[in-house]
Amino acid sequence: MDEYKLFVQRIGLVGITNILISLSSLILVPVLSKNLSIQDYGVWSLFIATVAFIPLLVNLGLPYSMLRFLAVEHDKKIIREEFYSITFVLLIMGLITLFIMLLFSKQLALVLFNGNTGITIILAVTVFVSIMISSFFTYFRTYQQMKIFSVLSLIQTYFMVFLVVIFIQLDYKITGIVFGYLLAQILVAISALIFIIHQIGFNIPKFKKIRDYLSFGIPTVPSNLSTYTVDLSDRYVIGIILGTTYVGYYSPGYTLGNIIAMFMAPFAFLLPSLLSSYYDQNKLEEVNLHLQYSLKYFLLVAIPATFGLSLLSEPLLTLLSTAEIAKNGYLITPFVALSACLVGIYGIISQILALKKKTKIIGTMWIIAAVLNIILNIIFVPLYGIIAAAITTLIAYAFTCAAAIFYSNKYIKVHFDLKFILKSIFASIIMSSVILYIKPVSVVWILITIFISSLVYMVVIILLKGISMKEFEFFKKLLRV
Repeated sequence: MDEYKLFVQRIGLVGITNILISLSSLILVPVLSKNLSIQDYGVWSLFIATVAFIPLLVNLGLPYSMLRFLAVEHDKKIIREEFYSITFVLLIMGLITLFIMLLFSKQLALVLFNGNTGITIILAVTVFVSIMISSFFTYFRTYQQMKIFSVLSLIQTYFMVFLVVIFIQLDYKITGIVFGYLLAQILVAISALIFIIHQIGFNIPKFKKIRDYLSFGIPTVPSNLSTYTVDLSDRYVIGIILGTTYVGYYSPGYTLGNIIAMFMAPFAFLLPSLLSSYYDQNKLEEVNLHLQYSLKYFLLVAIPATFGLSLLSEPLLTLLSTAEIAKNGYLITPFVALSACLVGIYGIISQILALKKKTKIIGTMWIIAAVLNIILNIIFVPLYGIIAAAITTLIAYAFTCAAAIFYSNKYIKVHFDLKFILKSIFASIIMSSVILYIKPVSVVWILITIFISSLVYMVVIILLKGISMKEFEFFKKLLRV
């Protein structure tokens, strides 16, 4: 029980961190949408999307290799050698990427940023820093140093928010805003490296096992790349076909619906290294139990959140952005919220394929999903607008979720508690009737509605015995610790 208590405590810590990080996105929506033109807001969305996308293309899957192979290693000399082997390779890849992006800065600016080369130059440096941060943060994930990871993540996020607000007040427009984002990244990269050097020291690596790490990591690149292609290609297609104005309409609704992803973040953080450790020790029962707990706890929150965000999308977007954006983008949220719920299920189940080193299966699934998503976007976005992009995203994620369940069950069968899922859906429907009855508009009434509907959901799920008394007592004891 102590292991599960520690597991849930860690989930709680990372969960709170990700809630705060997700709230920062909601804070930025009104700040940016009400102070920038729709076109510049679209440029910001494409900048953030590109910063997330390019590192996955060039990191050779090495952060994932670090999670898989170093989680059980405790010898400081070995850790130092292998960590810096991976980090130095990423440094070289980052410098190559920086050079290429600077070389083609004018072309990138014309395609993505309405010809603003200043943003492209800042983007190139930001991508380089992000590649290095991916190595540093993966170190903290590998050794489950949640406190350091959480503090640095919050500093990165809220220092960025602070700088964005300052640059907006100084009327630096979009170029100043993305520069503020870069400054926050640099601060965190330096801080993270200082922590790591303090813990394990520094040396020039000999790259003894880098070939093994590359052989494991490189097959994951198509998977990671395709994952983000599904996630981000809609904004690129919208920007190229319809223009950055429509990206500005699309992004707030997408951001709101994607809040569901914050409930998955703790599991994505903890499970890879934790399950690798259990699996390498042949504790298959522990692996299965942690997967079952993870699925249940994720769906316990994700299902009602999907219902709630879908129904509150229009009033929330009206408050957070503008009436124009809310009118054009509120229907995006339900599709994205359901997509994020499916991604959460996939993220937990696919850990089985990673444990079995079946990264090629994962890569193939996501390549198919990415191609499917891009083709459907190109066909239907010109015909039906931004709503088509949201629907095609849902289709792609539904495919990957179904494929992950199918293939994972061939190796380790994870029990889906269908009775609990049905109880959660029923409780969410009851909760939704409360939202439809109140029909909140103002900030106060939206907050009251969220509180009342959440309370109704929990009461119904407890009455239906969706949460057992044993689990309820466990959480009560956990809160006293």
